[in-house]
Amino acid sequence: MQMRNLQVAALLAAGMLLAAPFALAADSNQAGAGQAVITVLPGSEVPGGIPQDALHVKVDGKDSTVTGWKALRSPDNKLEVVILIDDGARESLGLQLNDIAKFIGGLTPDAKVAVAYMEYGRAAFAGPFNTDHAAVARELHLPVQGMPGVSASPYFCLSDLAKNWQSTDASARREVVMLTDGVDNYDRRYDPDDPYLQAAIQDSVCAHLIVYSIYWRNQGRFDRTGYAADDGQNLLAQLTEATGGNSYWEGYGNPVTLAPYFSDIDRRIHNQYELDFMTPAGSKPQMANLKLKVAANAKVAAPQQVYLHPGAE
Repeated sequence: MQMRNLQVAALLAAGMLLAAPFALAADSNQAGAGQAVITVLPGSEVPGGIPQDALHVKVDGKDSTVTGWKALRSPDNKLEVVILIDDGARESLGLQLNDIAKFIGGLTPDAKVAVAYMEYGRAAFAGPFNTDHAAVARELHLPVQGMPGVSASPYFCLSDLAKNWQSTDASARREVVMLTDGVDNYDRRYDPDDPYLQAAIQDSVCAHLIVYSIYWRNQGRFDRTGYAADDGQNLLAQLTEATGGNSYWEGYGNPVTLAPYFSDIDRRIHNQYELDFMTPAGSKPQMANLKLKVAANAKVAAPQQVYLHPGAE
């Protein structure tokens, strides 16, 4: 009987030794690495900066450990910006080209900038990313008039931009400023679950884009209605909140100037932090909901969704 017990104990011990590598492997797959760009809203930053221990992160409702927190103000913190203009916009947008050019010229000298136009459901680049901001500003042009198919869903165009970002520098922040009415011409009703919007959100989050939107009415009778404005503005708000950006509009009409909007976007870009955190993750990359609280007298804009990587990267 004693011999039998010894044999059982030996078998159990051997089984535990064999299982140990698999248990370690399973544990290593439990931790996922996440990263997000957080904007500390201008005028609300705590003197001396927000300490890392003031941050409380939840991912999909579960507490997460913050592993990194740094200000993105050094020249080493690379920045890429795309101005994405709806080519179906009203021709009066031409009066705002000077404000757009000033915004481009006011970015940090080492920022890479490009202009792209929404055409036929894609983002058509006017030129490559360039640190010559004056050259980029010269690529601005009036919206195309009367070209059929130009006014496709702006969310098709954003998805195309996210999938075909003309840079492979994974360390650079990727910021997009969209000038559009936000109306999905393939689904002209307000639907928070609009499939093209949801696809654009997922593609943008996966590509690590921070999206800002400036509402500008398009051509066409439908775009003259208050319904169109409500529809487009609500969809754009969903998009920008999901990616950590912001939406700008002035009632149902077009603003006299875009300068205040661009000024706020510029301040936000200059007040961003990189947040690193650990999360439970599955066996493959996945989308997750992010909630950030700060135990300090500061207001922050954080993306509502993030892209997680399996394993402790």
